[in-house]
Amino acid sequence: MKQMTQILFVIMAVGLTNCGPKISSNLINPQLKLSVEEKVALLDVHHELPNNIIKVGDLRFQDSGFSTDCSFNSLMTRVRNEARKNGANIAKVIDKKTPDLWSSCYRLKIELYKYVGDVSTLSQYKLTLD
Repeated sequence: MKQMTQILFVIMAVGLTNCGPKISSNLINPQLKLSVEEKVALLDVHHELPNNIIKVGDLRFQDSGFSTDCSFNSLMTRVRNEARKNGANIAKVIDKKTPDLWSSCYRLKIELYKYVGDVSTLSQYKLTLD
C-alpha cells in the first residue's frame, strides 16, 4: 500500500508541474534585457514588420499534453515577458494554430526582434482579458 501511495504522489507531482505549454527558444542574437516599463509590440500574423530591425531569435509554444492557461492572450503575455528578458521589443507571430480536436491550446511560432524606433507607433495586437 505504501508503494502505491508513493507512485500516486509521483504521478500527481509530474502532472502538476507540466500544466503549462512547452516553450522552446532559439536565440541567435540576444540583446540587453529590457525593463518592465519598456514597450513590446505584439504583431500578429497579418501585421507588417518595420525596417531597422535586428532578429534576436525564435520562440515556439506547443501543447505539453497537460497544458492549461494556453489561450492566445495568455501565451502572448508570456511572449512579451520572454521578449523583454532577451532584449527584443517586437514579437511577431509567424505561425498560429488554433485549438482543435487534438489540442485545446494555441500553438505559436514567434520571431523576436530589436527595433530601433518607437514601437508604440506600430500597428499591433492589443491584449485583452480572457
